[in-house]
Amino acid sequence: MMLALGFVLIVRTVVAEPYRVPSPSMVPTLLVGDELIGSKFAYGYGKYSSPIGLMPDFSGRLFGEAPERGDVIVFRLPRDPSTTYVKRLIGLPGDRIQMQGGRLYINGAIVPRRAIGTFADGSGVPPLLYVETLPNGREHEIVEISDAEEHDDTPAFVVPPRHYFMMGDNRDNSLDSRIAAADGGVGFVPEDNLVARADRILLSRDPAVEWFDVAQWPHAFRLARLFGRID
Repeated sequence: MMLALGFVLIVRTVVAEPYRVPSPSMVPTLLVGDELIGSKFAYGYGKYSSPIGLMPDFSGRLFGEAPERGDVIVFRLPRDPSTTYVKRLIGLPGDRIQMQGGRLYINGAIVPRRAIGTFADGSGVPPLLYVETLPNGREHEIVEISDAEEHDDTPAFVVPPRHYFMMGDNRDNSLDSRIAAADGGVGFVPEDNLVARADRILLSRDPAVEWFDVAQWPHAFRLARLFGRID
């Protein structure tokens, strides 16, 4: 039994670890109830790599490679490292990031987006769905209620060395780097806090359906999302 537990712990520290998505901040890429797998070796190993806190307290990363703009990343919240977040990497060290009129600017250039329809979220007025293209050519979908929401106009953020700027794909419903840690947000994320790159969805279940409600299981499990790649 101890050998089995030790093997599982080693795998979850060195190779990969599952995470559950608890909020809609990454809709439409990730849905509430998605169980995703994060690759630990993608960015090397830091002090938060162990799922039960066995790593020593040190600065920097072992065998680390820098993440790429557009990666969906699992990280520890800087103001509360016991909390795990999942967001998309938007700003690299030295970048100048700003929102103006609901549009994202990176280093003074507007990030292109194209409308592709609406996102069915059950609300009376469904939010708009866009495809956004980052400077490195990577594309991903985002959801916008409008271009005049609370965090659609921000000051310019200059990302410090060894830090990253994270945003949710559900732009008007995401607590991310646009909000300072002192104000209850995420702020800049140190490289030490990176845990894993989110690669695939293992399982997806609508949490609104209770486990004991067996009759609703066919509607609860989102079979089309099984083993889907996270872009």
